[in-house]
Amino acid sequence: MSLSAAAPPMSLVRRYWRDQALWTTIADVFAILAALALPWSTSLVVIFVPCWLGAVAWVMDWRAYGRLLKQPICYLPFALVGLALVGTLWSDAAWGTRLYAVGPTLKLLVLPALFYHFQRSSRGMWVFVAFLVSCALLMVMSWVVAYDPSLSLKPSQSDVRGVFVKNYIDQSQEFALCAVALVYPFMRLVRAEKVLPALLLGLLAVCFIDTMAFIVASRSAIVTMPVMLVAVALVHMRRRTSLIIIGVTVALVGLLWITTSDLRWGPKRLLKDYQLYKTEQSVTSIGLRLEFWKKSLQFFSEAPVIGHGTGSLRGLFERGATDYSASDRSKIISNPHNQTLNVAVQWGTIGVVLLYAMWLVHLLLFRGEGLVAWIGLLVVVQNMFTSLFNSHLFDFHEGWMYVLGVGVAGGMTLAAKQRGLPAAPVIPR
Repeated sequence: MSLSAAAPPMSLVRRYWRDQALWTTIADVFAILAALALPWSTSLVVIFVPCWLGAVAWVMDWRAYGRLLKQPICYLPFALVGLALVGTLWSDAAWGTRLYAVGPTLKLLVLPALFYHFQRSSRGMWVFVAFLVSCALLMVMSWVVAYDPSLSLKPSQSDVRGVFVKNYIDQSQEFALCAVALVYPFMRLVRAEKVLPALLLGLLAVCFIDTMAFIVASRSAIVTMPVMLVAVALVHMRRRTSLIIIGVTVALVGLLWITTSDLRWGPKRLLKDYQLYKTEQSVTSIGLRLEFWKKSLQFFSEAPVIGHGTGSLRGLFERGATDYSASDRSKIISNPHNQTLNVAVQWGTIGVVLLYAMWLVHLLLFRGEGLVAWIGLLVVVQNMFTSLFNSHLFDFHEGWMYVLGVGVAGGMTLAAKQRGLPAAPVIPR
């Protein structure tokens, strides 16, 4: 009796042990969960992504994956990670510091697996919808916390209004991406005369923008939005439509600039902040950044070809801070707040070439038509532009936004190219 009772479960195990459809669905679920968790938690992302990788690897066609790795969209991220690993050999930092500095690059290894999986999965759009829904919920909590700061889970951010989890920079990057991404389906619905869905999407986009402007103000995120919109409009739309979008965007940014004092950051204020930093040692954002960039350029000039090695940044900034007081030295950084300089100081010109080559091939991947190409291009443009002010490719949150966004959209784009179709319906001309 016990043997016969045990037979059916064993039979089910053998049946589904290598079932392609089952494991693809399991992997899709973990990818969706990772997208849902990203705006809220780093720990959950660290759990869901390896689970997703395991499910994909279990039934992976390794020959097909090997063929995919021959494409520059895959081998260039691998090359950048490889350079970070090899760069530990000529760094003078402690080995623990060197290996720790490799960590931020490792997320790029997930990109080829995402391309592979979502070239075969039909649920890539579910990942984007999950991220949008999660950001919308976070936006609601941002307004709630703005009126009752005691509900915030980040007491250290108490001086920043409207931050429920993480920080205002991460939150603003999410909201900016969602707001601009919604422009495409909004216009498509308007052209199709589907008024109610178009109004709902338009209202959601406006709510994201209002939240950034009046609750959590991030200048870099606001400034990046018109750049993102102009870039994708020029690629995906005709001149007349592009001009309309650009005009509306300029008008909206101008209105926000006039009505929101926190966003006013003109040349006079930049100069004033830098002078305060230099003459009175006042801590200002622009003053610190210019100081970081100036020192980083000096470090780069000392080793312009291969850099100072992985993990060398903090030691270099410590060496350049000999004239600081003891209290100032506690604020020494290991990040120049610029992705190009971050790479240049550690791995020289070779690293910079690999970085921009990777960005370029990912941009070219999304030259086609459709919503998916629109989203993919937005993700790359946002990461490139905001990396002027931060090392966003290596930061946890923005880095995973890039990897998940480019990986999922890239896989769907590759699948559409195989079928000779756009990755999603296009806007009617």
